[in-house]
Amino acid sequence: MAKKVSTKYECDACGYQSIKYLGKCPRCSKWNSMEEVKEMKVNDKHTAFLDRPQNSTVTIEVDKLKNIDTQDVPRTLTDSSELNRVLGGGVVPGSLVLLGGDPGIGKSTLLLQISSYLAKEYDVLYVSGEESVRQVKLRADRMSGNTDELYVYSQTDLNLIYEIIKKIKPKFLVIDSIQTVYNPNLDNSPGSITQVRECTQQLMKIAKSLNIAIFIVGHVTKEGAIAGPKMLEHMVDTVLYFEGEEHHSYRILRAVKNRFGSTNELGIFEMKSHGLEDMDNPSQIFLEERSRELSGATIVATMEGTRPLLVEIQSLTTPTAFNNPRRISSGLEYNKLVLLMAVLEKKAGYLLQQQDVYVKVSGGVKIDDPAVDLGILVAVASSFKDRAIDMYDCFIGEVGLTGEIRRVSRIEQRINEAKKHGFKRIFIPYSNRNGLENVEGVDLIPVRNIKDCLDKVFENIF
Repeated sequence: MAKKVSTKYECDACGYQSIKYLGKCPRCSKWNSMEEVKEMKVNDKHTAFLDRPQNSTVTIEVDKLKNIDTQDVPRTLTDSSELNRVLGGGVVPGSLVLLGGDPGIGKSTLLLQISSYLAKEYDVLYVSGEESVRQVKLRADRMSGNTDELYVYSQTDLNLIYEIIKKIKPKFLVIDSIQTVYNPNLDNSPGSITQVRECTQQLMKIAKSLNIAIFIVGHVTKEGAIAGPKMLEHMVDTVLYFEGEEHHSYRILRAVKNRFGSTNELGIFEMKSHGLEDMDNPSQIFLEERSRELSGATIVATMEGTRPLLVEIQSLTTPTAFNNPRRISSGLEYNKLVLLMAVLEKKAGYLLQQQDVYVKVSGGVKIDDPAVDLGILVAVASSFKDRAIDMYDCFIGEVGLTGEIRRVSRIEQRINEAKKHGFKRIFIPYSNRNGLENVEGVDLIPVRNIKDCLDKVFENIF
């Protein structure tokens, strides 16, 4: 049957489709994001079933849910404990993992390191669409790991890649990057919406049918999202983002989607000349440059998945030069900062109507844990009063709109992490006090509301 060619327009940011060109995407409101997409529809597949004789039979395998084996899927551990933590305990066979990040952040380095380690016991194929085999070898020589057993292939044609996969039959496959791979059966250029979507769909079929764990590298847009249609993130099993400051050597790996584990886990690495190294004690990293005897700085205990983490909250309040004072946050949600400033004014009597308030989480970490609310308010109050907080004080607690300090989860893990790093006083919610009276070496101070907490914080500070 003849093929029908249809033309439509698709947004490269969110995947919205339209039959005509639009200057502004109706879904994500992005300008000049509509790209022309040509698709060829073949009706043979649709008519094949209707044309089949009535007496023909089709073999279909189906089973009841109670007969499905529910044992845990065996995972493969890499040499990176941080990556294993973020993945939920290792690499799941037949999974498709998408790794995104800014250019030069270390995506290829991370995947080359774990590929070299896994190649010692398994067949691993590293497909590079951006570098030649020689360039990959030169980069591998700079790393401390042994890469002798790793299969390397420089190719962008998906059909040729599939032929190599059938020949080698690897257990792990790395595609660097998905924007360079193309399907020659499509007329679209590599990196277009159609090519990225179709190539990812084919890789998903390969992963599930051959039980191969596949890692694919994805470029990011200026806004920090994975380039290509948004449905790309829905197609894969796991989406990882590799983040880091340009002028710092630390890198943060976080999962925004994981079908086989938690999305709250956080992995921290340090980029060195020989590659990436795991940071086993990230709290020490964020505390080694903390402010000492300076106003506007507090230490809070937050949870990133199952890991307790100590970070520093910095605040600065200055008289405003505008009619409306500014509220600027870095690493925190802006609406949370505005809400907490209203609570501090109403319930603690701090007049911030003529003050610009700036709050920052040091180290480049983004926090959405409500247990850091108390530390934020104390940091702002400290800057407003220009009185330094004791450097051995730690703050844990969620603040309600009425000024009360509410209970938080996993209080024992937070306290133990603060105790391990030498903190002497820990302010906790009053409702979390039960069962914590016998913590040695730490003075636990339960507080009921924000005014009660600030009175106890500043009563011994002159």
